[in-house]
Amino acid sequence: MKSTQTSNRRAAVVDMTASPYCTLRPVPVSAVRLTDDFWAPRITTNREATIPSQLKHCEETGRIDNFRRASGKITGEFVGIYFNDSDVYKWMEAASWSLAAHPDARLEADLDAVIAEVASAQEADGYLDTYFTGDRIRLRFANLKDMHEIYCAGHLFQAAVAHFRATGKRTLLDVALRLADHLYDRFGPERKPGACGHEEAEMGLVELYRVVGDRRYLDLAKRMIDVRGAKPPVLGGSPYHQDHQPFKDQDEMIGHAVRHLYLCCGAADVVAETGDTELLQALDRLWQNFTRKKMYVTGGAGSRWEGEAFGADYELPNTRAYTETCAAIGSVMWNWRMLHLTGLAQYADLIELTLYNAILPGISLDGKSYFYQNPLADRGKHRREPWFGCACCPPNVARLLASLPGYFYSTGDDGIAVHLYAKSTAQIEINPGASVTIRQETDYPWSGDVALHLDSVPDREFTLYLRVPFWVDDELVTLSVNGEDQTEALTGEPGMYRAIRRQWVAGDTVELSLPMPVELVESHPYVLNNRGRVALQRGPLVYCFEQADNPEFDPWDLAIGSGTQFKSEGIEIDGQSVIAINVDGLTRTDVDPQDTLYSSYSGEWDEDFKPVSARAIPYYAWANREAGPMVVWVPVRPQE
Repeated sequence: MKSTQTSNRRAAVVDMTASPYCTLRPVPVSAVRLTDDFWAPRITTNREATIPSQLKHCEETGRIDNFRRASGKITGEFVGIYFNDSDVYKWMEAASWSLAAHPDARLEADLDAVIAEVASAQEADGYLDTYFTGDRIRLRFANLKDMHEIYCAGHLFQAAVAHFRATGKRTLLDVALRLADHLYDRFGPERKPGACGHEEAEMGLVELYRVVGDRRYLDLAKRMIDVRGAKPPVLGGSPYHQDHQPFKDQDEMIGHAVRHLYLCCGAADVVAETGDTELLQALDRLWQNFTRKKMYVTGGAGSRWEGEAFGADYELPNTRAYTETCAAIGSVMWNWRMLHLTGLAQYADLIELTLYNAILPGISLDGKSYFYQNPLADRGKHRREPWFGCACCPPNVARLLASLPGYFYSTGDDGIAVHLYAKSTAQIEINPGASVTIRQETDYPWSGDVALHLDSVPDREFTLYLRVPFWVDDELVTLSVNGEDQTEALTGEPGMYRAIRRQWVAGDTVELSLPMPVELVESHPYVLNNRGRVALQRGPLVYCFEQADNPEFDPWDLAIGSGTQFKSEGIEIDGQSVIAINVDGLTRTDVDPQDTLYSSYSGEWDEDFKPVSARAIPYYAWANREAGPMVVWVPVRPQE
């Protein structure tokens, strides 16, 4: 059995440090300090506004009172949705990661108080779910398909691991271990097979294994994956619950989007510990299906409101895009694991795309209201809310933002991989007793010029692996070390990091230039609603046209030319600086809401259009001002 950690030295988001089948190892959240104007203010807002307001919501909506009722401290009935415990657990995880990056006595005291309420609600046999108390005790595990007991347990496991790694305290970890033991006794080997209709516990169990070294938790996670698709089925055999076929045979992302993405996370965790090649092959097939046929241009996942589900291949509607914020977070979690398994840059590319364009829209610029769904076109009716009855997304965003510093770097056997770019300072241990201090200077994502200063280095050679993003033209990228051109070092296969190996000296500077022209992006022709339309992307950011920037016309009437010139301009939205894109376009003049639904095709582009000047803003920033139409995909007029 591994020795248990006692400090936050290894407070990594997913601690694959000792996972035998990983190519990369994560760095602790506390190892990276962001000082930029983009992410650092958001993390501060998350700590000072989002996390405290979410605790208030959890109190006001009775979520924490449910634990007090379960422990007998107060009387009354359970309040809210039967899986409300999970919202509290995600808040606890967010608070824990925030403490790992930024110690805060008040937040720690608040967290300790909530942990005490959770611990007091645990049953003597280790069971913990505040819905199944009182008269409902007899219904425990009676409906694994729908009632989310094991799902809630998984979020408790992840919160407990984060809390222990961040603070060294066992108060929540011991609660989690007793519950995990209870699950093992109920569903472990030689017991009745079981899994949850909403995946989550699989990755939480593997994290418990990584903390305490108890193989039972890993075995239980693997079993919960392997029993899906069994005969007889454990969850009714529904594709919605990913129970239609064994995971090892799956090749299509299907059913509830968040659930399938979480299942992929758990499977990747099992691969990292066991090397199961069949699971890894399935994960690759599913990733290819997702990214080639079922993913939005923003990185968003899940096209159907019905069942919060993946649709058919190329079924990617814009106004009815579900693209749940939680699904985007699940994608980042999955790609983070795949990145460490393989070392392939394609996974870091998707992490970046999704962070900027599918997760950030889920929270307002002031950090106090949220999107559940993230459509790519809207008439002005879809607005963020301060909370939801089903509030899975708000604390999910909070825990992601709190842990974000841990996503910027990883280490390998011979060096350091740079995944994300932002002004920051990182203290990275590459071997016991050997560390590197890297200071990034950049205005990313607004500028692709990045300088990496190596302020301290060990007396040995090591490799610096740089990600050249998918959106940049390799032929335009330049690289220098201490002012000497090293651009030839950038050659390499697509999807691979570019490597620079040398005997580094303190004070060395690597300068990487990633040009950011505006690109017109088109979709596969089978995405019928996007045929003849384009989206704008600049660097990692996808753009949209919103009424607030274009008061003279309806953005849904806008078209642009394929040879249009773009001009970048700095503006402010809700007090935050962004780079907008100005473009000359055309707007329809023949649209009349009272007109007939169908009419004869005129065949003439110019006949019903007039020239206009239009402005696009980063998609993540929409809906922070007055309501109005918004659109990402606009018609494009071929250049004559």
